Amino acid sequence: MSSLTLGEIVKHLNQRIAEGAFPLSTLAVVSGDENLVITGLASLSQAGPTQLSFLANSQYRGQLQTTGAGAMILTEADREAFAGSAIVVSDPYYVFAQLTHLFDPFNAVEVAIHPTAVISPLATIGENVSIGPFVVVEDHAQIGDGAVLISSVHVGRSCVIGAKCWLGHGVTIHHGCILGQRTRIHAGAVIGAEGFGFATAEGRWHRIVQLGRVVIGDDVRIGANTTIDRGALDDTIIADGVIIDNQVQIAHNVKIGAHTALAAGTGVAGSTTIGSHCILGGLVGVAGHLEITDRVHITAMSMITRSIKESGSYSSGSAFEKTADWRKSAVRVRHLGEMAAQIKGLQLALERLELQLGNQ
Repeated sequence: MSSLTLGEIVKHLNQRIAEGAFPLSTLAVVSGDENLVITGLASLSQAGPTQLSFLANSQYRGQLQTTGAGAMILTEADREAFAGSAIVVSDPYYVFAQLTHLFDPFNAVEVAIHPTAVISPLATIGENVSIGPFVVVEDHAQIGDGAVLISSVHVGRSCVIGAKCWLGHGVTIHHGCILGQRTRIHAGAVIGAEGFGFATAEGRWHRIVQLGRVVIGDDVRIGANTTIDRGALDDTIIADGVIIDNQVQIAHNVKIGAHTALAAGTGVAGSTTIGSHCILGGLVGVAGHLEITDRVHITAMSMITRSIKESGSYSSGSAFEKTADWRKSAVRVRHLGEMAAQIKGLQLALERLELQLGNQ
């Protein structure tokens, strides 16, 4: 969308609030010139006179005096600090997030099937679907209404792609997997590849066919080059509202609860269950066959080797320091067992000395 007035933006917001689509406690209000034309969104420091910015943290309130933004998204409490026009709302950051969709220049797609796409006559294609170049849709796959398959997407046999899903360049959905509605999967992600399952006999590895699926809920976001393996027998399950960053590995039979977030580089080993509303920072490693309860926050680069049964924040590893100091610390860590034995010896000697003094 090229441009909108402040009044038109607020009308859109309030319509969505009235529909229950936006969970805001109060309607948006224009404070100032409702006919001011807005051409896009920008940060406080970079915004120009036809752009809309926002203030989500009052810590940066002083920047309202210096920003070049033509208008701001603000709370009522911060309104007086900005001299220009504003959209007054209860949650500026949430409103900003929703307006990024409105001003996305690449949001519009053509409802069409590209002539290079290969679609099985046994597949079911919904209404208002966009299927780009070199997409493959195999037998008995179902593509829901309003779905977008950008290019070189491969949808395997008997897959179900929910309504309004968006699949980026080169996404692969292997046979039998299910995607809920409005799920968004970015370039190069692979859903439903064979899990890492092998049996050993006579010193050799023997492949176990992975008979489960990947079942993904509604409103899930999966980043570029992420891989989610199919289950061995039971399904790998990603619940509603989960967000997964780029280059994340989720092994077979993992279950991830609703609205959990996994940052880039995280790896979750097989048959682990992660609860709802959890946050796993970047490069977290989670061992297999564990259970992590709801509302757990695991900080970046932590290694989780046992189940977590209590909500809260967890960390592992050592904090960074200057290399010379880190090397000294590493040497001390190697001698911790020896030092503990020495301390225990000193404690016993002290107890004997106190006993001798007490007997005099």
